[in-house]
Amino acid sequence: MKYFSLNQKAPSVSFREAVVNGLAPDRGLYFPEQITPLPEDFIENIDQYSNEEIAFKAIQQFIGDEIPEETLKTIVAETINFDFPVVPVEDNIGTLELFHGPTLAFKDVGARFMARCLGHFNQQNPKKVTVLVATSGDTGGAVANGFLGVKGVEVVILYPSGKVSDIQEKQLTTLGQNITALEVNGVFDDCQDMVKTAFLDDEIQRILTSANSINVARWLPQMFYYFFAYKQLYRQHKHIVFSVPSGNFGNICAGMMAQKLGLPIHHFIAATNVNDTVPKYMENGTYEAKASKATISNAMDVGNPSNFIRIQQLFDHSFEHLKSHFSSFSFSDEATKDVMKRVYQKSSYVTDPHGAVGYLGLETYALKDDEFGVFLETAHPVKFLDVVEETLDKKIDIPKDIEAIIQKEKKSIHISTYEELKSFLNQ
Repeated sequence: MKYFSLNQKAPSVSFREAVVNGLAPDRGLYFPEQITPLPEDFIENIDQYSNEEIAFKAIQQFIGDEIPEETLKTIVAETINFDFPVVPVEDNIGTLELFHGPTLAFKDVGARFMARCLGHFNQQNPKKVTVLVATSGDTGGAVANGFLGVKGVEVVILYPSGKVSDIQEKQLTTLGQNITALEVNGVFDDCQDMVKTAFLDDEIQRILTSANSINVARWLPQMFYYFFAYKQLYRQHKHIVFSVPSGNFGNICAGMMAQKLGLPIHHFIAATNVNDTVPKYMENGTYEAKASKATISNAMDVGNPSNFIRIQQLFDHSFEHLKSHFSSFSFSDEATKDVMKRVYQKSSYVTDPHGAVGYLGLETYALKDDEFGVFLETAHPVKFLDVVEETLDKKIDIPKDIEAIIQKEKKSIHISTYEELKSFLNQ
């Protein structure tokens, strides 16, 4: 499989090169040159296959022979060795829980898959690779956990000071070993801009790659969620609508890739907080990046979502084609808290602020009688403990693993400028 830059000004590369490079030399995101739909009988009988078989089938064409088949099967099995249940919330609504992995967030899948791919590619490389990643919340912890102790790989995580939850911060600042956290005086977009600038800086004396969803090995495995959910639902529900809490738009873009592979998903909803760049685009056809605003659903505090260009590519840059398959709505913190209360009172289900935004997306879309809605719970409510407990007036049980992390000492390095990042990387 070859990957081309969406900026169209860089040579095509292999999967390995796309993973190691992270970003193309022209600052474009990599995208597969070909997408071959899966056999119809596979989709029609998907509940006859294990999750490992489904995930392997979905990802294999994007890797080709660059990772031996048995090695890839092992990577897949190790990546998804936890549950992905669709939990009923109402008669026509369920939630896909993606927080059963080691850091209680959906990003565990992409981080674990990428770490294992990079570890495989780096086996014979005497030089260390530095994984440089920006996080608005959950990415940092998932990447830190996924890459912890991986030979020949150092991880540097940039996060906005004061704009991630306490538990999220502890998950990325307490591991040590090959993980370093840089606390940035700014917002997520500042962190992301620093990472992108570093990739194009010839003066940096390290081999850099990204573990944000701009990296194909982080982005593509997110397809698995949609296959797993469809497998659980399709015998009872013909028209399935996914509402995805969206920040950098990698997750929903992966769902659209699953649809491109033949998964008959009826409609997608990108539900955002007040960072409404894409909802505004869907209203008027004009894409206007904005400075991000801080919210209680902080993992979605992104004003210029990197992966939206991949979504446009999937729909051949046709606004009308996209609009027929995709809706996007934005919601305030007040609306988010209100629906957290309503869902809990109605069904006793505890949503985190991101899942609540996903539920609001379904509510605004207004499901038809023949549609079943699935909102994604992208993180465990405990990761947003203060907001959830205050909003619901309810104590949330803290898992033992999280309690142990809370007791650890935070270790981070404060930076404010790109020059400080560059100086650190050149040490």
